[in-house]
Amino acid sequence: MGTKGTTYLGIDGGGTRCRARIEDENGTALGEASSGPATTRIGVDKAWRSIMEATEAAATQAGLSREDFAQMHAGIGLAGIGRRGAKAALGEIAHPFASVNFISDGLAACLGAHSGADGAIVVAGTGSVGVGLVDGREIRLAGYGFPVSDEGSGADIGLQVVRLALRAADRRAELTPLLSEVLGAFDHDPYQAVAWSEEAKATDYAAFAPIVMRHANQGDPVGRRIVERAADAIGDLLDLFLARGTDRLSLVGGLADAITSWLTPDLRVRLKRPDGDAAAGALLVARRRLELPRMETEHEPASKFRV
Repeated sequence: MGTKGTTYLGIDGGGTRCRARIEDENGTALGEASSGPATTRIGVDKAWRSIMEATEAAATQAGLSREDFAQMHAGIGLAGIGRRGAKAALGEIAHPFASVNFISDGLAACLGAHSGADGAIVVAGTGSVGVGLVDGREIRLAGYGFPVSDEGSGADIGLQVVRLALRAADRRAELTPLLSEVLGAFDHDPYQAVAWSEEAKATDYAAFAPIVMRHANQGDPVGRRIVERAADAIGDLLDLFLARGTDRLSLVGGLADAITSWLTPDLRVRLKRPDGDAAAGALLVARRRLELPRMETEHEPASKFRV
């Protein structure tokens, strides 16, 4: 089956998974599907395979064939797009779509959260970043990538707990229920954890975040300290946007709901529920309903180090 009508594709390509959503000209959702990670940190080729896997699954759900991609306009939000050489490599891909616009996954999430209007978000997921839109400018805070940045993210939480678990294994720290469970993932063998760490990626560390959150909510002292530290890092980014006079502010990402309850009350009351998600933001780009903002950071002279 298939259709000859124009369709639109929104991609939310993150460090944990890639989501694809297809809509018709009226904004009616036709199909949606997910695949594995889509971030340039795993390589542009692997990221593109995840994008196409999710797109093809969504197209099947929509009753579209690959031939219909020629009339499909795509907006693709992709994690790690600012890494050196990533945009050039993406530009060389022979895509099957009528048009493609690549943006960062953070910008896609911000556009979706505020329906393209001015506002800001802080992403708390596998990674973390602050993204704002002010008068046609994209403002980016942190989000330089794990492990050098992304404080308060799932990956950062996982890194902290693995470190502390190794300390407990040496009896340099108390072996709490949380740390015992984490060590159990490595058969209580510190050297197995070390071997794992040599190959582990951000998504692997982030897999420990739900365990930490669960134990923190149950009162584990180590879990509480890790989550409080993460909430402080996320809160710092929120405060920076508030200091700039940003009125529309949302917390998004896989850890958003879990972290919200650990924020200070004054920050919690300032948050608004997002209008839509990153796929919705990418669809705005696919439909060319807004002019893409120019980017700035808080420390412009260091811009050559953006990731």
